[in-house]
Amino acid sequence: MQTSDLRIALFSGNYNMTLDGANKALNRLVGYLLGQGAQVRVYSPTVDNPDFEPTGDLVSVPSMAIPNRPEYRIPLSFSRRIRKDIENFDPHIVHISSPDRVSRQAAAWARRHNLPVLCSVHTRFETYFRYYNLAFVEPLIVAWIRRLYRRCDALVAPSESFAQVLREQRMNYDIDIWSRGVDRDLFNSERRDLGWRKAQGLDDAVPVIGFLGRLVMEKGLDVFADAIDQLKRRDVSHRVMVIGEGPACGWFQSRLPDAAFVGFQGGEDLPRAVAGMDVLFNPSVTETFGNVTLEAMACGVPVVAAKATGSQSLVDDGTSGRLIPPGAVSQFADALQQYCEDPALRAAHGKAGEERSRDYSWDAINQVVADTYLRLIRQKRTDGQ
Repeated sequence: MQTSDLRIALFSGNYNMTLDGANKALNRLVGYLLGQGAQVRVYSPTVDNPDFEPTGDLVSVPSMAIPNRPEYRIPLSFSRRIRKDIENFDPHIVHISSPDRVSRQAAAWARRHNLPVLCSVHTRFETYFRYYNLAFVEPLIVAWIRRLYRRCDALVAPSESFAQVLREQRMNYDIDIWSRGVDRDLFNSERRDLGWRKAQGLDDAVPVIGFLGRLVMEKGLDVFADAIDQLKRRDVSHRVMVIGEGPACGWFQSRLPDAAFVGFQGGEDLPRAVAGMDVLFNPSVTETFGNVTLEAMACGVPVVAAKATGSQSLVDDGTSGRLIPPGAVSQFADALQQYCEDPALRAAHGKAGEERSRDYSWDAINQVVADTYLRLIRQKRTDGQ
């Protein structure tokens, strides 16, 4: 069997409802597989006005909106309609990408039909509860997720650092690395546009600290704001630019009243905005890869990030950016201050990051997943003999 022979059933909790790194990666994977001649059928909740058009055939799964977070929906049921559809599709493998109820039911269906199950792990779900005063439930969530992941034939993780976390949590012991790529035709240092930056009220003589991502508390918005407060108290010359939207936007604006909030940026507008930063500040510990980190590096922007899964696999501390212990506000401020006050250091570390970003080719990265599909199918058939 070759990649072109594959039929893959992909279950996603949020395939194209919102634009985030996980969804972009899944859609790019499906596009690559279809381009190789494979067949893919995607099962996910849907909404009337998604953030972007889906890649491939999308089958709507019964779902309900999450209270207070209507941009997300909870998959509810592996219904008779879904079961009939997947049976008619007759996949060689089932790929799940979130630990929700429907994905669990799909994995159980696959096991009953002696089909392999691959799970791609896109975020550290268990860490989200820390940001909503529910940290005490984290061990229960880890155990709940482990029960699913241990029943999968293999996992794919976006970085080796996160794969090691999964091994330490005893989630599974067959873990491949499905990294992330960057489109260097879009993201590169030549995208820097001083005219656009000036139009946002950002003086080229004042270093700009950027935030890029969905505005939700689990992205470390509190740590970001606290570190900026320290820079103000130290009288460090800087401005803040925030790229993104989300339910915590109002809170973030109240904490950063002097920041330039440029909203959602898509297409060629995004790399122009990213290249308009002088340093990216990414304090989040929930990412498993760090798409925003890689995009900033590709644009020649040094990165100050939490030393956590994802970023520590990308950033070479002291060469292309700084890795700081999670939540260490004063140390984050120290690193940001150094970049704000030393343009030569910014330039050197930005250049190193751009060189590092050249190692991330999307086609080679996505073929790793296809190769894992083929390996698991071969193993399952051998075991069944």
